[in-house]
Amino acid sequence: MSTRLYAAYGDGLRLVDPETGEVDERLADRAIECLSVTSDARVLAGTFDAGLFRSVDGGETFERVAAETLGPGGTGPDAVTAVATSPHDPAVVWVGTEPSRIYRSTDGGETVEPVAGLTDVPSSSEWSFPPRPDTHHVRCLEPCPADPERWFVGVEAGALLVTPDGGETWVDRPEGSRRDNHALATHPNAPDRVYSAAGDGFAESRDRGQTWRVVARGLDHAYVWGIAVDPGDPETVLVSAASGANAAHRRGEAYLYRRTTDRTDGDRASGGSTAGPRFERLDDRGMPTGSGTYRAVLAGGREPGEVWALNDEGLYRTDDAGDAFERVPADLPARPARELAVGGGWAI
Repeated sequence: MSTRLYAAYGDGLRLVDPETGEVDERLADRAIECLSVTSDARVLAGTFDAGLFRSVDGGETFERVAAETLGPGGTGPDAVTAVATSPHDPAVVWVGTEPSRIYRSTDGGETVEPVAGLTDVPSSSEWSFPPRPDTHHVRCLEPCPADPERWFVGVEAGALLVTPDGGETWVDRPEGSRRDNHALATHPNAPDRVYSAAGDGFAESRDRGQTWRVVARGLDHAYVWGIAVDPGDPETVLVSAASGANAAHRRGEAYLYRRTTDRTDGDRASGGSTAGPRFERLDDRGMPTGSGTYRAVLAGGREPGEVWALNDEGLYRTDDAGDAFERVPADLPARPARELAVGGGWAI
Protein backbone atom coordinates (compact mmCIF):
# COMPACT_ATOMS: atom_id res chain seq x y z
CA MET A 1 0.00 0.00 0.00
CA SER A 2 1.28 3.44 -0.86
CA THR A 3 1.54 6.25 1.67
CA ARG A 4 -0.45 9.45 1.90
CA LEU A 5 0.57 12.31 4.16
CA TYR A 6 -1.71 14.88 5.77
CA ALA A 7 -0.32 18.31 6.63
CA ALA A 8 -2.35 20.70 8.77
CA TYR A 9 -1.93 24.42 8.16
CA GLY A 10 -3.65 27.55 9.35
CA ASP A 11 -5.39 27.89 5.99
CA GLY A 12 -6.38 24.30 5.21
CA LEU A 13 -5.35 20.67 4.94
CA ARG A 14 -2.85 19.39 2.35
CA LEU A 15 -2.92 15.78 1.14
CA VAL A 16 0.47 14.73 -0.18
CA ASP A 17 1.43 11.79 -2.38
CA PRO A 18 5.14 11.47 -1.56
CA GLU A 19 5.82 9.27 -4.60
CA THR A 20 4.65 11.86 -7.12
CA GLY A 21 4.82 15.05 -5.06
CA GLU A 22 1.19 15.78 -5.92
CA VAL A 23 -0.60 17.98 -3.37
CA ASP A 24 -4.37 18.31 -3.01
CA GLU A 25 -6.02 20.87 -0.74
CA ARG A 26 -9.02 20.19 1.47
CA LEU A 27 -10.93 22.31 3.99
CA ALA A 28 -9.60 25.46 2.36
CA ASP A 29 -9.46 28.56 4.57
CA ARG A 30 -10.05 26.50 7.72
CA ALA A 31 -7.48 26.79 10.52
CA ILE A 32 -6.54 23.12 10.95
CA GLU A 33 -5.13 22.49 14.42
CA CYS A 34 -4.95 18.70 14.77
CA LEU A 35 -5.35 15.40 12.94
CA SER A 36 -6.11 11.74 13.56
CA VAL A 37 -5.76 9.23 10.71
CA THR A 38 -6.80 5.59 11.07
CA SER A 39 -6.14 2.44 9.05
CA ASP A 40 -9.74 2.27 7.83
CA ALA A 41 -9.47 5.46 5.72
CA ARG A 42 -10.96 7.72 8.39
CA VAL A 43 -9.45 11.18 8.84
CA LEU A 44 -10.46 13.56 11.63
CA ALA A 45 -9.43 17.21 11.40
CA GLY A 46 -9.94 19.65 14.26
CA THR A 47 -10.20 23.32 13.40
CA PHE A 48 -9.78 26.42 15.48
CA ASP A 49 -12.69 28.18 13.83
CA ALA A 50 -15.30 25.61 12.82
CA GLY A 51 -15.27 22.50 15.00
CA LEU A 52 -14.49 18.93 13.94
CA PHE A 53 -14.50 17.49 10.40
CA ARG A 54 -14.44 13.84 9.36
CA SER A 55 -13.60 11.98 6.18
CA VAL A 56 -14.38 8.30 5.65
CA ASP A 57 -12.65 8.08 2.28
CA GLY A 58 -9.06 8.93 3.11
CA GLY A 59 -9.54 12.68 2.87
CA GLU A 60 -11.28 12.88 -0.48
CA THR A 61 -14.38 14.43 1.08
CA PHE A 62 -15.12 15.88 4.51
CA GLU A 63 -18.23 16.63 6.53
CA ARG A 64 -18.58 18.52 9.77
CA VAL A 65 -19.44 16.25 12.72
CA ALA A 66 -20.46 16.74 16.33
CA ALA A 67 -21.74 20.14 15.28
CA GLU A 68 -24.18 20.46 18.16
CA THR A 69 -21.34 20.28 20.67
CA LEU A 70 -18.21 21.51 18.88
CA GLY A 71 -18.02 24.73 16.92
CA PRO A 72 -19.96 27.96 16.42
CA GLY A 73 -23.64 27.75 17.25
CA GLY A 74 -23.29 24.81 19.61
CA THR A 75 -23.05 24.58 23.35
CA GLY A 76 -19.32 23.90 23.35
CA PRO A 77 -16.19 25.85 22.51
CA ASP A 78 -15.23 26.80 18.96
CA ALA A 79 -11.62 25.63 18.93
CA VAL A 80 -10.73 21.94 18.54
CA THR A 81 -7.06 21.71 19.46
CA ALA A 82 -6.43 17.96 19.87
CA VAL A 83 -7.95 14.74 18.56
CA ALA A 84 -6.94 11.09 18.94
CA THR A 85 -8.42 7.70 18.07
CA SER A 86 -8.11 4.68 20.34
CA PRO A 87 -5.91 1.88 18.93
CA HIS A 88 -8.17 -0.60 20.74
CA ASP A 89 -11.43 0.53 19.13
CA PRO A 90 -11.49 2.94 16.16
CA ALA A 91 -14.99 4.04 17.14
CA VAL A 92 -13.58 5.66 20.29
CA VAL A 93 -12.31 9.18 19.69
CA TRP A 94 -11.20 11.79 22.21
CA VAL A 95 -11.34 15.50 21.39
CA GLY A 96 -9.64 18.36 23.25
CA THR A 97 -10.56 22.01 22.98
CA GLU A 98 -9.83 25.59 23.97
CA PRO A 99 -10.71 26.38 26.69
CA SER A 100 -9.52 23.12 28.16
CA ARG A 101 -12.25 20.52 27.90
CA ILE A 102 -12.32 16.92 26.71
CA TYR A 103 -15.05 15.15 24.77
CA ARG A 104 -15.41 11.46 23.95
CA SER A 105 -17.06 9.80 20.97
CA THR A 106 -18.04 6.15 20.66
CA ASP A 107 -19.21 6.40 17.05
CA GLY A 108 -16.05 7.51 15.28
CA GLY A 109 -16.57 11.21 15.90
CA GLU A 110 -20.15 11.51 14.66
CA THR A 111 -21.29 12.65 18.11
CA VAL A 112 -19.40 13.50 21.29
CA GLU A 113 -20.15 13.84 24.98
CA PRO A 114 -18.16 15.73 27.64
CA VAL A 115 -15.64 13.98 29.86
CA ALA A 116 -15.87 15.50 33.33
CA GLY A 117 -13.27 16.41 35.88
CA LEU A 118 -10.37 17.73 33.82
CA THR A 119 -10.44 21.25 35.23
CA ASP A 120 -11.22 20.10 38.77
CA VAL A 121 -7.60 19.08 39.41
CA PRO A 122 -5.55 21.25 41.80
CA SER A 123 -3.22 22.71 39.17
CA SER A 124 -6.00 24.05 36.93
CA SER A 125 -5.95 27.50 38.56
CA GLU A 126 -2.37 27.89 37.26
CA TRP A 127 -3.07 26.99 33.63
CA SER A 128 -2.55 29.75 31.08
CA PHE A 129 -1.52 29.98 27.42
CA PRO A 130 0.89 32.95 27.12
CA PRO A 131 -0.33 34.33 23.76
CA ARG A 132 -3.90 34.29 25.11
CA PRO A 133 -3.21 34.42 28.86
CA ASP A 134 -6.84 34.33 29.95
CA THR A 135 -7.34 30.86 28.49
CA HIS A 136 -5.59 27.54 27.87
CA HIS A 137 -6.24 24.43 25.81
CA VAL A 138 -5.72 20.70 25.46
CA ARG A 139 -2.68 20.58 23.18
CA CYS A 140 -2.24 16.81 22.88
CA LEU A 141 -4.04 13.52 23.60
CA GLU A 142 -2.40 10.10 23.55
CA PRO A 143 -4.00 6.70 24.25
CA CYS A 144 -2.10 3.98 26.07
CA PRO A 145 -1.32 1.12 23.65
CA ALA A 146 -1.87 -1.54 26.32
CA ASP A 147 -4.87 -0.19 28.25
CA PRO A 148 -7.99 1.17 26.51
CA GLU A 149 -9.04 3.13 29.61
CA ARG A 150 -5.73 4.92 30.12
CA TRP A 151 -5.19 8.25 28.36
CA PHE A 152 -2.53 10.95 28.59
CA VAL A 153 -3.43 14.63 28.24
CA GLY A 154 -1.18 17.65 27.75
CA VAL A 155 -2.59 21.07 28.65
CA GLU A 156 -0.90 24.11 27.14
CA ALA A 157 0.26 25.45 29.36
CA GLY A 158 0.15 24.02 32.82
CA ALA A 159 0.04 20.28 33.24
CA LEU A 160 0.27 16.74 32.06
CA LEU A 161 -2.64 14.63 33.30
CA VAL A 162 -3.30 10.90 33.26
CA THR A 163 -6.62 9.12 33.55
CA PRO A 164 -6.48 5.38 34.34
CA ASP A 165 -10.22 4.85 33.95
CA GLY A 166 -11.48 6.63 30.85
CA GLY A 167 -11.89 10.02 32.53
CA GLU A 168 -13.55 8.95 35.78
CA THR A 169 -10.53 10.12 37.78
CA TRP A 170 -7.45 12.21 36.96
CA VAL A 171 -3.83 12.16 38.11
CA ASP A 172 -2.56 15.74 38.09
CA ARG A 173 1.07 16.49 37.26
CA PRO A 174 2.68 13.07 37.87
CA GLU A 175 6.17 13.17 39.36
CA GLY A 176 8.70 14.54 36.86
CA SER A 177 6.14 15.41 34.18
CA ARG A 178 6.47 18.61 32.15
CA ARG A 179 4.17 21.63 32.35
CA ASP A 180 4.20 22.87 28.72
CA ASN A 181 3.51 19.71 26.72
CA HIS A 182 3.37 20.19 22.95
CA ALA A 183 3.23 16.56 21.79
CA LEU A 184 2.98 13.10 23.33
CA ALA A 185 3.89 9.75 21.83
CA THR A 186 3.80 6.04 22.64
CA HIS A 187 5.10 2.88 20.94
CA PRO A 188 3.17 -0.39 20.48
CA ASN A 189 6.30 -2.47 21.12
CA ALA A 190 6.95 -0.73 24.44
CA PRO A 191 3.47 -0.27 25.89
CA ASP A 192 4.69 1.11 29.22
CA ARG A 193 6.58 3.98 27.56
CA VAL A 194 5.28 7.52 27.07
CA TYR A 195 7.31 10.36 25.56
CA SER A 196 6.70 14.11 25.96
CA ALA A 197 7.99 16.98 23.82
CA ALA A 198 7.51 20.10 25.91
CA GLY A 199 8.48 23.73 26.10
CA ASP A 200 10.22 22.92 29.35
CA GLY A 201 12.19 19.98 27.99
CA PHE A 202 11.87 16.34 26.98
CA ALA A 203 10.63 13.71 29.41
CA GLU A 204 9.70 10.05 29.25
CA SER A 205 7.85 7.59 31.43
CA ARG A 206 8.45 3.85 31.68
CA ASP A 207 5.47 3.08 33.91
CA ARG A 208 2.53 4.30 31.79
CA GLY A 209 2.78 7.89 32.96
CA GLN A 210 2.96 7.36 36.71
CA THR A 211 6.46 8.85 36.99
CA TRP A 212 8.62 10.75 34.50
CA ARG A 213 12.28 11.51 34.05
CA VAL A 214 13.75 14.40 32.11
CA VAL A 215 16.28 13.53 29.40
CA ALA A 216 18.56 16.50 28.80
CA ARG A 217 21.97 15.03 27.98
CA GLY A 218 23.02 16.39 24.60
CA LEU A 219 19.85 18.46 24.16
CA ASP A 220 21.24 21.99 23.80
CA HIS A 221 17.85 23.48 22.88
CA ALA A 222 15.24 22.72 25.53
CA TYR A 223 12.09 24.14 23.89
CA VAL A 224 10.89 20.88 22.31
CA TRP A 225 8.00 20.84 19.85
CA GLY A 226 7.62 17.90 17.44
CA ILE A 227 8.20 14.22 18.21
CA ALA A 228 8.29 10.89 16.36
CA VAL A 229 9.38 7.47 17.59
CA ASP A 230 11.19 5.09 15.26
CA PRO A 231 8.57 2.45 14.34
CA GLY A 232 11.23 -0.24 14.70
CA ASP A 233 12.93 0.90 17.91
CA PRO A 234 11.30 2.56 20.93
CA GLU A 235 14.74 3.68 22.12
CA THR A 236 15.11 6.01 19.11
CA VAL A 237 13.10 9.23 19.18
CA LEU A 238 13.39 12.28 16.93
CA VAL A 239 12.38 15.74 18.18
CA SER A 240 12.42 19.29 16.89
CA ALA A 241 13.68 21.90 19.31
CA ALA A 242 14.72 25.52 19.71
CA SER A 243 16.13 27.78 22.41
CA GLY A 244 12.67 29.16 23.18
CA ALA A 245 9.27 30.05 21.78
CA ASN A 246 10.56 33.10 19.91
CA ALA A 247 13.21 31.11 18.08
CA ALA A 248 10.80 28.28 17.31
CA HIS A 249 7.87 30.34 16.04
CA ARG A 250 8.94 33.91 15.21
CA ARG A 251 12.67 34.47 14.71
CA GLY A 252 13.28 31.11 13.11
CA GLU A 253 16.11 29.00 14.50
CA ALA A 254 15.15 25.39 15.10
CA TYR A 255 16.99 22.07 15.15
CA LEU A 256 16.45 18.33 14.97
CA TYR A 257 17.71 15.92 17.60
CA ARG A 258 17.74 12.16 17.97
CA ARG A 259 17.39 10.49 21.35
CA THR A 260 19.11 7.13 21.65
CA THR A 261 20.39 4.92 24.47
CA ASP A 262 24.07 4.15 24.93
CA ARG A 263 24.97 0.46 24.93
CA THR A 264 27.91 -0.46 27.13
CA ASP A 265 27.87 -4.26 27.11
CA GLY A 266 27.56 -5.61 23.60
CA ASP A 267 26.06 -4.00 20.56
CA ARG A 268 22.52 -2.79 20.08
CA ALA A 269 21.36 -5.79 18.06
CA SER A 270 22.36 -8.23 20.80
CA GLY A 271 20.62 -6.19 23.49
CA GLY A 272 23.61 -4.97 25.47
CA SER A 273 23.14 -3.21 28.79
CA THR A 274 22.30 0.48 28.70
CA ALA A 275 24.14 3.51 30.05
CA GLY A 276 21.21 5.86 29.72
CA PRO A 277 19.54 8.01 27.10
CA ARG A 278 21.17 10.92 25.32
CA PHE A 279 20.47 13.27 22.42
CA GLU A 280 22.54 14.06 19.35
CA ARG A 281 21.89 16.99 17.03
CA LEU A 282 21.11 16.07 13.43
CA ASP A 283 22.85 18.82 11.50
CA ASP A 284 23.81 18.48 7.83
CA ARG A 285 21.68 15.38 7.28
CA GLY A 286 19.84 16.66 4.19
CA MET A 287 17.12 18.65 5.97
CA PRO A 288 17.62 22.39 6.61
CA THR A 289 17.86 23.31 10.29
CA GLY A 290 19.30 26.17 12.28
CA SER A 291 19.09 29.87 11.46
CA GLY A 292 16.17 30.77 9.21
CA THR A 293 14.16 27.60 9.84
CA TYR A 294 11.13 27.11 12.08
CA ARG A 295 10.20 24.18 14.30
CA ALA A 296 9.29 21.01 12.42
CA VAL A 297 6.35 18.68 12.92
CA LEU A 298 7.25 14.99 12.81
CA ALA A 299 5.49 11.69 12.18
CA GLY A 300 6.63 8.11 12.36
CA GLY A 301 6.20 6.01 9.22
CA ARG A 302 5.38 2.35 8.67
CA GLU A 303 8.81 0.78 8.36
CA PRO A 304 11.66 0.63 10.87
CA GLY A 305 13.67 3.85 10.70
CA GLU A 306 11.05 5.72 8.69
CA VAL A 307 10.27 9.23 9.97
CA TRP A 308 8.72 12.18 8.15
CA ALA A 309 9.55 15.81 8.98
CA LEU A 310 7.87 18.99 7.75
CA ASN A 311 9.01 22.56 8.29
CA ASP A 312 8.87 25.83 6.38
CA GLU A 313 11.55 24.52 4.01
CA GLY A 314 9.54 21.50 2.88
CA LEU A 315 8.75 17.84 3.52
CA TYR A 316 11.53 15.35 4.24
CA ARG A 317 11.81 11.61 4.82
CA THR A 318 14.43 9.45 6.50
CA ASP A 319 14.50 5.67 6.38
CA ASP A 320 17.40 5.34 8.81
CA ALA A 321 16.04 7.28 11.79
CA GLY A 322 17.76 10.52 10.89
CA ASP A 323 21.15 9.53 9.51
CA ALA A 324 20.07 11.06 6.20
CA PHE A 325 16.97 12.89 4.95
CA GLU A 326 15.62 13.15 1.42
CA ARG A 327 13.36 15.99 0.31
CA VAL A 328 9.93 15.15 -1.12
CA PRO A 329 9.31 17.38 -4.18
CA ALA A 330 5.92 18.62 -3.00
CA ASP A 331 4.68 22.19 -3.39
CA LEU A 332 3.77 23.03 0.20
CA PRO A 333 3.44 26.40 1.96
CA ALA A 334 6.75 27.97 2.99
CA ARG A 335 5.67 28.30 6.60
CA PRO A 336 5.36 25.99 9.61
CA ALA A 337 2.61 23.38 9.67
CA ARG A 338 0.50 22.63 12.73
CA GLU A 339 0.61 18.83 12.47
CA LEU A 340 1.67 15.98 10.20
CA ALA A 341 0.00 12.56 9.98
CA VAL A 342 0.67 9.43 7.92
CA GLY A 343 -2.01 7.32 6.28
CA GLY A 344 -2.53 4.95 3.41
CA GLY A 345 -3.07 5.75 -0.25
CA TRP A 346 -6.46 4.05 -0.19
CA ALA A 347 -8.34 2.96 -3.27
CA ILE A 348 -11.87 4.17 -2.52
